[in-house]
Amino acid sequence: MTDPSLLPRLCAAIHGTWPAKSTRRLGPFTLRDGDGGGQRVSAATCDEAGTAGPDESALDDAIAAMARPLFMVRPGQSALDAALAARGFALKDPTDILVTPTDRLTGTPVPRVTTFAIWEPLQIMRDIWAEGGTDAARLRVMDRAPGPKTGILGRIDDQPAAAAFVAIHDGIAMLHALEIRPAHRRKGLAVWMMRQAAIWAADHGAAQFSVLVTAANAPAQALYASLGLTHVGQYHYRIKDQAP
Repeated sequence: MTDPSLLPRLCAAIHGTWPAKSTRRLGPFTLRDGDGGGQRVSAATCDEAGTAGPDESALDDAIAAMARPLFMVRPGQSALDAALAARGFALKDPTDILVTPTDRLTGTPVPRVTTFAIWEPLQIMRDIWAEGGTDAARLRVMDRAPGPKTGILGRIDDQPAAAAFVAIHDGIAMLHALEIRPAHRRKGLAVWMMRQAAIWAADHGAAQFSVLVTAANAPAQALYASLGLTHVGQYHYRIKDQAP
């Protein structure tokens, strides 16, 4: 059985390993400036414990403070979710939080010259990320992550073929931005990337290894299940576009 204290630590690691440019508190909410780095670094979160949800006026204040209101609804926040839905916020991108003990991934040696832990990222890693949509704003997220952190470069068929980013927060390593070039997918490289990331994480003291994957991403879900990562929670976004 998963330690019940692990889920709150995983939620903290989401932002500790993939941080916003800046944050500020407004009542029970943390508001984020994502600097163009995507939903995860831009979404507001409610930091009140329990399931009662925030005060209605506090929620309205948080909504009014954002140019484009966006919230991350964490596990157990059903009251916040209902309050946002009642205000017309649409559900977006249910995302599973998966975790495994790090040493579960480290027992199989990675073939020589297949993967490398490298920081700062090489230009070829930046190119691979860019091809997959990980743009300059997301690279800035990696740069400001406090670490420990590293990039992972993957090679197959004597060619650079994959890149990923992994960082550690509170003893939890979290993998982000795993990108395999289309021509090199379904060749087993993603497994070696995961194992290399876990080997690096174990060397840097992380007892747990985690990934985030949208519920709709069936290939990634299958990969992570095959490696023994287990589902411990799910978050999603609530978004409401303002009229032009």
